[in-house]
Amino acid sequence: MSDIHLYTAQTPNGIKVSILLEELGLKYKTTAIDISKNTQKEPWFLEINPNGRIPALTDTFTDGQPIRLFESGSIMQYLVDRYDKDHKVSYPQGSREYYQTNNWLHWQMAGLGPMQGQSNHFTRYAPEKIEYGMNRYQNETRRLYRVMDTQLGKTKAYLVGDKCTIADIACWGWVASHRWAGIETLDDFPNLNAWLERMLARPGVEAGRHVPSPHKAFEMKKLSKEELDKHAAESAKWVQQGMAEDAKKK
Repeated sequence: MSDIHLYTAQTPNGIKVSILLEELGLKYKTTAIDISKNTQKEPWFLEINPNGRIPALTDTFTDGQPIRLFESGSIMQYLVDRYDKDHKVSYPQGSREYYQTNNWLHWQMAGLGPMQGQSNHFTRYAPEKIEYGMNRYQNETRRLYRVMDTQLGKTKAYLVGDKCTIADIACWGWVASHRWAGIETLDDFPNLNAWLERMLARPGVEAGRHVPSPHKAFEMKKLSKEELDKHAAESAKWVQQGMAEDAKKK
């Protein structure tokens, strides 16, 4: 019996888990974490995730005792290992596809997320525009998009085999937010663009992307550069404030 409680915010990492929960048809409770107010650094949350980041998840484990999980990839692996008995978005443990899925999940966690996250920071949040930083991480994000685009050109539908897996779910929110990272369009990545829309057509993706608040990546794509810069300036204030507070604690 599950007692799943998701602690999350509207970010690419946050919506990975809510999309997966919706894809699996699992019941869960949600607590929205206001990262603009550093709620994720409060003592009660640090008891769940000592790293002070979202998402985090609690559940009742098979022994009847609580289990606390953090790091989005770890949470996703826990959910499919325990609850995806029909392999809706996973492959059987020990199969070739199981390990191939792990390849792409870890690739996202170690590559796409951190590199695009740095592109977000230097493009939108840094107090000064550092061309080297912007170019470095935008170019690396494009390179990673090309890796995905090439793979999707081979598989024709999803990253591994012929079905959506946690690897696709993990990557989707990042690619959907490409313009925030300074990648204006996906015109150079036709397979990736088609995959983005293919995933969006899934009911689980549509429902999960709006947890705990409306997903606005596609609305952001319609904003002018001036409107985007204004929105970024507002976000940059609390990002830089949070960095300053962290520096004081060192």
